[in-house]
Amino acid sequence: MKKILQLLFEHKTLDRTAAKEVLMHIGQGIYNEHEVTAFMTVFLMRSITIEELQGFQDALMELCVKADLKDFETIDIVGTGGDGKNTFNISTIACFIVAGAGQMVAKHGNYGASSISGASNVMEALGYRFSNDNEKLKREMEVANICFLHAPLFHPALKVVGPIRKNLAMRTFFNMLGPMANPALPNFQLVGVYSLEMARVYNYLLQKIGRPFTIIHSLDGYDEISLTGDTKVISNKGESIMSAVQLGKRIVSAESISGGNSVAEAAKIFSNILKGEGTWTQNAVALANAAMALYCTGKFQDYESAYQASVDSLERGKANEALQKLINLQ
Repeated sequence: MKKILQLLFEHKTLDRTAAKEVLMHIGQGIYNEHEVTAFMTVFLMRSITIEELQGFQDALMELCVKADLKDFETIDIVGTGGDGKNTFNISTIACFIVAGAGQMVAKHGNYGASSISGASNVMEALGYRFSNDNEKLKREMEVANICFLHAPLFHPALKVVGPIRKNLAMRTFFNMLGPMANPALPNFQLVGVYSLEMARVYNYLLQKIGRPFTIIHSLDGYDEISLTGDTKVISNKGESIMSAVQLGKRIVSAESISGGNSVAEAAKIFSNILKGEGTWTQNAVALANAAMALYCTGKFQDYESAYQASVDSLERGKANEALQKLINLQ
Protein backbone atom coordinates (compact mmCIF):
# COMPACT_ATOMS: atom_id res chain seq x y z
CA MET A 1 0.00 0.00 0.00
CA LYS A 2 2.89 2.38 0.69
CA LYS A 3 3.91 2.37 -3.00
CA ILE A 4 0.33 2.95 -4.11
CA LEU A 5 -0.13 5.86 -1.72
CA GLN A 6 3.15 7.41 -2.82
CA LEU A 7 1.98 7.19 -6.44
CA LEU A 8 -1.36 8.81 -5.61
CA PHE A 9 0.26 11.54 -3.47
CA GLU A 10 2.29 12.46 -6.55
CA HIS A 11 -1.04 13.26 -8.28
CA LYS A 12 -0.91 10.15 -10.47
CA THR A 13 -3.85 7.84 -11.11
CA LEU A 14 -4.35 4.08 -11.17
CA ASP A 15 -5.06 2.14 -14.31
CA ARG A 16 -7.95 -0.33 -14.32
CA THR A 17 -5.81 -3.34 -13.41
CA ALA A 18 -4.06 -1.62 -10.51
CA ALA A 19 -7.34 -0.25 -9.16
CA LYS A 20 -8.85 -3.74 -9.24
CA GLU A 21 -5.85 -5.20 -7.41
CA VAL A 22 -6.01 -2.60 -4.62
CA LEU A 23 -9.70 -3.18 -3.96
CA MET A 24 -9.25 -6.95 -4.11
CA HIS A 25 -6.61 -6.62 -1.39
CA ILE A 26 -8.85 -4.33 0.68
CA GLY A 27 -11.66 -6.89 0.43
CA GLN A 28 -9.31 -9.67 1.47
CA GLY A 29 -8.25 -7.72 4.57
CA ILE A 30 -4.60 -7.39 3.50
CA TYR A 31 -4.31 -3.71 4.50
CA ASN A 32 -4.88 -2.25 7.97
CA GLU A 33 -7.54 0.37 8.65
CA HIS A 34 -5.06 3.27 8.64
CA GLU A 35 -3.81 2.32 5.17
CA VAL A 36 -7.37 1.97 3.88
CA THR A 37 -8.38 5.31 5.42
CA ALA A 38 -5.42 7.03 3.76
CA PHE A 39 -6.32 5.44 0.42
CA MET A 40 -9.97 6.52 0.68
CA THR A 41 -8.94 10.04 1.67
CA VAL A 42 -7.12 10.52 -1.64
CA PHE A 43 -10.46 10.34 -3.44
CA LEU A 44 -11.97 12.93 -1.12
CA MET A 45 -9.32 15.33 -2.44
CA ARG A 46 -9.64 14.63 -6.16
CA SER A 47 -12.10 13.17 -8.65
CA ILE A 48 -12.01 9.47 -9.42
CA THR A 49 -11.14 8.49 -12.98
CA ILE A 50 -13.29 6.20 -15.10
CA GLU A 51 -10.49 3.59 -15.19
CA GLU A 52 -10.23 3.63 -11.39
CA LEU A 53 -13.97 3.26 -10.99
CA GLN A 54 -14.07 0.41 -13.51
CA GLY A 55 -11.23 -1.36 -11.71
CA PHE A 56 -12.95 -1.00 -8.34
CA GLN A 57 -16.18 -2.33 -9.87
CA ASP A 58 -14.30 -5.29 -11.39
CA ALA A 59 -12.94 -6.20 -7.95
CA LEU A 60 -16.29 -5.91 -6.19
CA MET A 61 -18.04 -8.09 -8.75
CA GLU A 62 -15.27 -10.71 -8.72
CA LEU A 63 -15.32 -10.94 -4.92
CA CYS A 64 -19.09 -10.73 -4.51
CA VAL A 65 -21.52 -13.42 -3.46
CA LYS A 66 -23.81 -13.80 -6.46
CA ALA A 67 -27.58 -13.36 -6.16
CA ASP A 68 -29.16 -15.85 -8.54
CA LEU A 69 -32.29 -14.01 -9.67
CA LYS A 70 -31.89 -14.56 -13.41
CA ASP A 71 -35.37 -16.13 -13.63
CA PHE A 72 -36.88 -12.71 -12.82
CA GLU A 73 -36.85 -9.50 -14.84
CA THR A 74 -35.77 -6.99 -12.22
CA ILE A 75 -34.98 -3.32 -11.72
CA ASP A 76 -32.93 -1.57 -9.07
CA ILE A 77 -33.62 2.00 -7.92
CA VAL A 78 -30.65 3.42 -6.09
CA GLY A 79 -28.94 6.70 -5.33
CA THR A 80 -25.23 7.14 -4.77
CA GLY A 81 -25.98 8.91 -1.50
CA GLY A 82 -23.54 11.48 -0.25
CA ASP A 83 -25.57 14.49 -1.34
CA GLY A 84 -25.83 15.68 2.28
CA LYS A 85 -29.53 16.48 1.92
CA ASN A 86 -30.96 14.05 4.54
CA THR A 87 -34.16 13.32 2.64
CA PHE A 88 -36.52 10.52 3.59
CA ASN A 89 -35.74 7.14 1.98
CA ILE A 90 -37.10 8.12 -1.42
CA SER A 91 -35.55 5.45 -3.64
CA THR A 92 -36.50 2.61 -1.26
CA ILE A 93 -40.12 3.78 -1.05
CA ALA A 94 -40.13 4.06 -4.85
CA CYS A 95 -39.03 0.41 -4.98
CA PHE A 96 -42.19 -0.68 -3.17
CA ILE A 97 -44.40 1.49 -5.35
CA VAL A 98 -42.78 -0.11 -8.40
CA ALA A 99 -43.21 -3.61 -6.92
CA GLY A 100 -46.87 -2.80 -6.24
CA ALA A 101 -47.22 -1.80 -9.89
CA GLY A 102 -46.12 -5.29 -10.93
CA GLN A 103 -42.45 -4.72 -11.75
CA MET A 104 -40.05 -6.99 -9.85
CA VAL A 105 -37.35 -5.20 -7.86
CA ALA A 106 -33.93 -6.38 -6.66
CA LYS A 107 -33.05 -3.53 -4.29
CA HIS A 108 -29.36 -3.20 -3.41
CA GLY A 109 -28.65 -1.09 -0.33
CA ASN A 110 -26.52 -0.44 2.72
CA TYR A 111 -26.49 1.35 6.05
CA GLY A 112 -26.19 5.12 5.83
CA ALA A 113 -22.55 6.26 5.88
CA SER A 114 -23.03 9.99 5.35
CA SER A 115 -26.77 10.10 6.14
CA ILE A 116 -28.85 9.31 9.22
CA SER A 117 -30.76 6.43 7.68
CA GLY A 118 -29.73 4.42 4.65
CA ALA A 119 -31.89 1.81 2.94
CA SER A 120 -30.58 -0.98 5.19
CA ASN A 121 -31.27 1.04 8.36
CA VAL A 122 -34.92 1.54 7.50
CA MET A 123 -35.49 -2.01 6.22
CA GLU A 124 -33.98 -3.45 9.39
CA ALA A 125 -36.12 -1.14 11.53
CA LEU A 126 -39.23 -2.39 9.71
CA GLY A 127 -38.39 -6.00 10.55
CA TYR A 128 -36.58 -7.23 7.44
CA ARG A 129 -33.88 -9.85 8.05
CA PHE A 130 -30.87 -9.54 5.78
CA SER A 131 -29.83 -12.68 3.94
CA ASN A 132 -27.79 -13.80 0.96
CA ASP A 133 -29.64 -17.12 0.73
CA ASN A 134 -30.85 -17.44 -2.86
CA GLU A 135 -33.89 -19.53 -1.99
CA LYS A 136 -35.11 -16.92 0.49
CA LEU A 137 -34.57 -14.13 -2.03
CA LYS A 138 -36.40 -16.03 -4.78
CA ARG A 139 -39.33 -16.70 -2.44
CA GLU A 140 -39.55 -12.99 -1.58
CA MET A 141 -39.54 -12.12 -5.26
CA GLU A 142 -42.31 -14.61 -6.03
CA VAL A 143 -44.53 -13.47 -3.15
CA ALA A 144 -43.82 -9.74 -2.81
CA ASN A 145 -42.27 -8.76 -6.19
CA ILE A 146 -39.26 -7.43 -4.28
CA CYS A 147 -36.23 -8.56 -2.29
CA PHE A 148 -33.52 -6.59 -0.51
CA LEU A 149 -29.81 -7.21 -1.01
CA HIS A 150 -27.85 -5.87 1.99
CA ALA A 151 -24.53 -4.93 0.40
CA PRO A 152 -22.11 -6.14 3.13
CA LEU A 153 -23.51 -9.69 2.89
CA PHE A 154 -22.68 -9.78 -0.81
CA HIS A 155 -19.54 -7.63 -0.91
CA PRO A 156 -16.71 -8.51 1.52
CA ALA A 157 -14.88 -5.29 0.65
CA LEU A 158 -17.86 -3.19 1.76
CA LYS A 159 -18.03 -5.07 5.06
CA VAL A 160 -14.34 -4.37 5.70
CA VAL A 161 -14.63 -0.63 5.04
CA GLY A 162 -18.02 -0.12 6.71
CA PRO A 163 -16.68 1.11 10.08
CA ILE A 164 -14.17 3.41 8.34
CA ARG A 165 -16.91 4.95 6.16
CA LYS A 166 -19.08 5.47 9.22
CA ASN A 167 -16.27 7.15 11.13
CA LEU A 168 -15.42 9.42 8.20
CA ALA A 169 -19.13 10.26 7.75
CA MET A 170 -18.31 11.72 4.36
CA ARG A 171 -19.00 10.78 0.78
CA THR A 172 -16.34 8.35 -0.50
CA PHE A 173 -15.82 6.50 -3.77
CA PHE A 174 -17.79 3.61 -2.27
CA ASN A 175 -20.91 5.77 -2.70
CA MET A 176 -20.17 5.75 -6.41
CA LEU A 177 -19.61 1.99 -6.48
CA GLY A 178 -22.84 0.91 -4.80
CA PRO A 179 -25.16 1.40 -7.79
CA MET A 180 -22.65 -0.36 -10.06
CA ALA A 181 -22.34 -3.48 -7.93
CA ASN A 182 -25.82 -5.01 -7.57
CA PRO A 183 -25.05 -8.76 -7.27
CA ALA A 184 -28.35 -9.63 -8.98
CA LEU A 185 -27.32 -7.84 -12.20
CA PRO A 186 -30.79 -6.32 -12.70
CA ASN A 187 -32.23 -5.92 -16.19
CA PHE A 188 -33.01 -2.22 -15.68
CA GLN A 189 -31.52 0.46 -13.47
CA LEU A 190 -32.54 3.88 -12.19
CA VAL A 191 -29.51 5.62 -10.68
CA GLY A 192 -29.56 8.90 -8.79
CA VAL A 193 -26.27 10.83 -8.66
CA TYR A 194 -25.16 13.86 -6.65
CA SER A 195 -23.39 15.81 -9.42
CA LEU A 196 -23.38 16.33 -13.17
CA GLU A 197 -19.79 15.09 -13.26
CA MET A 198 -20.89 11.76 -11.78
CA ALA A 199 -23.83 11.66 -14.20
CA ARG A 200 -21.36 11.78 -17.09
CA VAL A 201 -19.21 9.03 -15.55
CA TYR A 202 -22.22 6.77 -14.98
CA ASN A 203 -23.52 7.46 -18.46
CA TYR A 204 -20.23 6.21 -19.90
CA LEU A 205 -20.11 3.11 -17.66
CA LEU A 206 -23.77 2.13 -18.11
CA GLN A 207 -23.58 2.59 -21.88
CA LYS A 208 -20.70 0.09 -21.80
CA ILE A 209 -22.72 -2.42 -19.76
CA GLY A 210 -25.53 -2.19 -22.28
CA ARG A 211 -28.71 -2.76 -20.27
CA PRO A 212 -31.49 -0.11 -20.16
CA PHE A 213 -30.81 2.62 -17.61
CA THR A 214 -31.85 6.08 -16.51
CA ILE A 215 -29.65 8.47 -14.54
CA ILE A 216 -31.25 11.30 -12.57
CA HIS A 217 -29.76 14.36 -10.89
CA SER A 218 -31.69 17.26 -9.41
CA LEU A 219 -29.80 20.34 -10.50
CA ASP A 220 -29.80 21.77 -6.98
CA GLY A 221 -27.72 18.83 -5.77
CA TYR A 222 -29.99 15.88 -4.92
CA ASP A 223 -29.20 12.32 -6.00
CA GLU A 224 -32.87 11.72 -6.81
CA ILE A 225 -35.88 13.54 -8.25
CA SER A 226 -36.47 15.98 -5.40
CA LEU A 227 -39.07 18.24 -7.09
CA THR A 228 -37.25 21.19 -5.49
CA GLY A 229 -36.17 22.27 -8.96
CA ASP A 230 -35.34 20.92 -12.42
CA THR A 231 -33.91 17.41 -12.93
CA LYS A 232 -31.33 16.25 -15.45
CA VAL A 233 -32.45 12.93 -16.96
CA ILE A 234 -29.98 10.78 -18.92
CA SER A 235 -30.82 7.41 -20.44
CA ASN A 236 -29.50 5.10 -23.11
CA LYS A 237 -31.89 6.98 -25.43
CA GLY A 238 -30.67 10.51 -24.76
CA GLU A 239 -30.68 13.45 -22.33
CA SER A 240 -33.20 16.07 -21.20
CA ILE A 241 -33.99 18.49 -18.41
CA MET A 242 -37.44 18.07 -16.85
CA SER A 243 -39.21 20.47 -14.51
CA ALA A 244 -40.72 19.57 -11.14
CA VAL A 245 -44.20 20.20 -12.56
CA GLN A 246 -43.55 17.81 -15.45
CA LEU A 247 -42.27 15.10 -13.12
CA GLY A 248 -44.45 15.45 -10.04
CA LYS A 249 -47.17 18.02 -10.80
CA ARG A 250 -45.71 20.43 -8.22
CA ILE A 251 -42.60 22.16 -6.87
CA VAL A 252 -41.78 21.33 -3.24
CA SER A 253 -39.57 22.81 -0.51
CA ALA A 254 -36.43 21.13 0.80
CA GLU A 255 -37.81 21.15 4.34
CA SER A 256 -40.88 19.13 3.31
CA ILE A 257 -38.85 16.10 2.22
CA SER A 258 -36.65 15.80 5.31
CA GLY A 259 -35.84 12.30 6.53
CA GLY A 260 -36.01 13.03 10.25
CA ASN A 261 -33.31 12.92 12.91
CA SER A 262 -33.15 9.19 13.67
CA VAL A 263 -33.66 5.79 12.09
CA ALA A 264 -36.91 5.46 14.05
CA GLU A 265 -38.22 8.72 12.58
CA ALA A 266 -37.14 7.64 9.09
CA ALA A 267 -38.94 4.30 9.47
CA LYS A 268 -42.09 6.09 10.68
CA ILE A 269 -42.08 8.42 7.66
CA PHE A 270 -41.50 5.41 5.40
CA SER A 271 -44.43 3.46 6.85
CA ASN A 272 -46.77 6.45 6.80
CA ILE A 273 -46.15 7.14 3.11
CA LEU A 274 -46.75 3.54 2.07
CA LYS A 275 -49.91 3.37 4.23
CA GLY A 276 -51.29 6.38 2.39
CA GLU A 277 -50.68 8.74 5.30
CA GLY A 278 -47.84 10.73 3.74
CA THR A 279 -48.04 14.43 2.96
CA TRP A 280 -48.84 15.62 -0.55
CA THR A 281 -45.20 16.59 -0.91
CA GLN A 282 -43.81 13.24 0.22
CA ASN A 283 -46.20 11.37 -2.06
CA ALA A 284 -45.35 13.54 -5.06
CA VAL A 285 -41.61 12.94 -4.70
CA ALA A 286 -41.98 9.19 -4.14
CA LEU A 287 -44.32 8.88 -7.12
CA ALA A 288 -42.03 10.83 -9.45
CA ASN A 289 -39.09 8.54 -8.70
CA ALA A 290 -41.22 5.40 -9.03
CA ALA A 291 -42.66 6.65 -12.31
CA MET A 292 -39.21 7.31 -13.75
CA ALA A 293 -38.17 3.78 -12.76
CA LEU A 294 -41.21 2.23 -14.43
CA TYR A 295 -40.68 4.35 -17.53
CA CYS A 296 -37.05 3.15 -17.65
CA THR A 297 -38.25 -0.43 -18.29
CA GLY A 298 -39.72 0.53 -21.66
CA LYS A 299 -43.05 -1.05 -20.74
CA PHE A 300 -44.95 2.25 -20.75
CA GLN A 301 -45.81 4.42 -23.72
CA ASP A 302 -44.74 7.60 -21.96
CA TYR A 303 -43.78 9.01 -18.57
CA GLU A 304 -47.37 10.02 -17.79
CA SER A 305 -48.57 6.42 -18.16
CA ALA A 306 -45.84 5.26 -15.78
CA TYR A 307 -46.83 8.03 -13.34
CA GLN A 308 -50.46 6.90 -13.34
CA ALA A 309 -49.35 3.30 -12.66
CA SER A 310 -47.36 4.59 -9.67
CA VAL A 311 -50.35 6.55 -8.36
CA ASP A 312 -52.49 3.43 -8.68
CA SER A 313 -49.94 1.35 -6.76
CA LEU A 314 -49.69 3.81 -3.87
CA GLU A 315 -53.32 4.95 -3.60
CA ARG A 316 -54.84 1.48 -3.90
CA GLY A 317 -52.51 0.07 -1.23
CA LYS A 318 -50.56 -2.21 -3.55
CA ALA A 319 -47.21 -0.69 -2.58
CA ASN A 320 -47.91 -1.20 1.13
CA GLU A 321 -49.14 -4.72 0.40
CA ALA A 322 -45.77 -5.50 -1.21
CA LEU A 323 -44.02 -4.29 1.97
CA GLN A 324 -46.30 -6.30 4.26
CA LYS A 325 -45.87 -9.46 2.20
CA LEU A 326 -42.10 -9.04 2.34
CA ILE A 327 -42.00 -8.46 6.10
CA ASN A 328 -44.39 -11.38 6.75
CA LEU A 329 -41.90 -13.72 5.07
CA GLN A 330 -39.20 -12.94 7.64
